[in-house]
Amino acid sequence: MVLLKCLLSVLSVSAAVMASSPAVLMRLVASAYTVAEKAGTIVRKVLQSGELGIVEKTGANDLQTLADRLVQKSICASLSKSFPKVTIIGEEELPAEDAEEELLENGHSSLILQKSCPDQYASLKEEELVVWVDPLDGTKEYTEGLLDHVTVLIGIAYGGTAIAGVINQPFYNYQMGAGASLGRTLWGVLGLGAFGFQLQEVPDGKRIVTTTRSHSNKLVIDAVQAMEPHDVIRVGGAGNKIIQLVEGKASAYVFASPGCKKWDTCAPEAILHAVGGKLTDMHGNAYRYDANVKHMNSAGVLATLRNHEYYLSRVPQVVLQALPSD
Repeated sequence: MVLLKCLLSVLSVSAAVMASSPAVLMRLVASAYTVAEKAGTIVRKVLQSGELGIVEKTGANDLQTLADRLVQKSICASLSKSFPKVTIIGEEELPAEDAEEELLENGHSSLILQKSCPDQYASLKEEELVVWVDPLDGTKEYTEGLLDHVTVLIGIAYGGTAIAGVINQPFYNYQMGAGASLGRTLWGVLGLGAFGFQLQEVPDGKRIVTTTRSHSNKLVIDAVQAMEPHDVIRVGGAGNKIIQLVEGKASAYVFASPGCKKWDTCAPEAILHAVGGKLTDMHGNAYRYDANVKHMNSAGVLATLRNHEYYLSRVPQVVLQALPSD
């Protein structure tokens, strides 16, 4: 009888621990947060060293730096160590090798772990999740000193949908001068919300379009002009453009061209969707983030915080014909 009581007591404690332990998704987001913060530190250190280690991948507008390489090793190795069954896909094609100890980060954000996981994701398993990593979004801008354009992106997908994302801005506040506290990290989960920034909207009636600064062409220009914008902002980085949307600096991100890839849009899309925004291709179709999808977002990107249907309705037919949906 005593043995039975002891056994029941152990089982009830075990059940309580299981019930109170954070869901896999929240643990992954909490780890991705600290991993992204470490990535931001690496990005800043490489810049401070003056040795960027720049190589061209496919051309002068498609660069890779030492920061890209070190950050991807750091993120992928750190998350793989803590979550060995999660599929992780990074932008850079790097040789398989162990990451140096100083690149590893095994911490987690306790604030994120304190938040409740949305019910629909509470029982997800590691092997059901796909992580898309852009170690340095806005590499060209990084090499040119346009540091506010630069982000580190870690997106998490389930069932082909971007459900959570972490964005680190390594140089946030850099224009404040010496002594300013550099960097910030934004994160979000569908059904929970997004954090690390103040959600704002563009003033009523204003159409401000953000688009590429270095990958423009006639289709991109035609699509932007068709929106009849009051203003156009040309900046680098998909992560940076989505931050402009959620902070009220732009009302639509319009990029009517192939070029963006899944690691560019997974994390930003999740954060945008977590606050009620929308990211689609130029036809209004959602992108999928399964492990086996093609990496290119070949039908362009249209993202908005509000009024997505209006912007979709303005996309010229010539653009739709030139960019067949996947």
